[in-house]
Amino acid sequence: MATLSQWVAGARPRTLPAAVAPVVLGTAAAHLLGRADLALAILALVVALALQVGVNYANDYSDGIRGTDEARVGPVRLVGQRLAAPTNVRLAAFLSFGAAGVVGLALVALSGAWLMLPLGALAVLAAWRYTGGDNPYGYRGLGEVYVFVFFGLLATLGTQYTQADAVSWFGVLGAVGVGAVASAILVVNNLRDIPTDTEHGKQTLAVRLGDHRTRLLYVGLVAVSLLALLLMAFSEPWVLLGLLAAPLGVRATRTVLSDTTGRDLVPVLAATGLYEVAYAVLAALGVVIGVAVR
Repeated sequence: MATLSQWVAGARPRTLPAAVAPVVLGTAAAHLLGRADLALAILALVVALALQVGVNYANDYSDGIRGTDEARVGPVRLVGQRLAAPTNVRLAAFLSFGAAGVVGLALVALSGAWLMLPLGALAVLAAWRYTGGDNPYGYRGLGEVYVFVFFGLLATLGTQYTQADAVSWFGVLGAVGVGAVASAILVVNNLRDIPTDTEHGKQTLAVRLGDHRTRLLYVGLVAVSLLALLLMAFSEPWVLLGLLAAPLGVRATRTVLSDTTGRDLVPVLAATGLYEVAYAVLAALGVVIGVAVR
């Protein structure tokens, strides 16, 4: 039976910045329009975190029953390492999705943003289909697209929309920026797993691109996040405070470009997550300062 610490590790805490960053930046985008709402932001954060944890447990379950996780390096694999019964891990995923749904319904009801209801349901379905079902799209090289759309565009713009009842170009650019970094987290995860994924027939984007081009993709995604930040500065120059996070991204890209492999890539996951949070928080701080000094 898995211990509490193993269940926590199975939730893959290093991926949680992908849930926090879009809510922070989406709230900043709403603040730039003069309509930020802290209570709604907290609800959006709970939804995003619950959805991220649900994705992680669902991925653990689906990969585990297929045997994909048996020889992987990296975080705890509850099913693959036979630490927990597959049915229990699946239940944990469904409970997480359920929590996201309940809190999401409250968010929609309080904000009146009923458009988010079907989009949220689609996000849950897509989360399960990532590695679950008969033809999971994560096994066809589309995982990064899912992350960009749901943990970039939808999470950021959904946060802004529930608070401001509108989206803006600043919000779109912020969504692209955090979506690119969130995708980079998955890219480096799949880069690490190329040997085992190839062995088990999991055709991730990294497997399809190969080692070298996957490393270049990671660098390109980090570069996109910085470009998005520069473009956001046309709406609010103080957002350039986000560039203070750039050394974290640069350090991670150097490691990726150094041909590091296997377990040695695990710290890059944490570094990329830290970069994403710092990027979003510093950019949001820039918005707060900019609005205050006007």
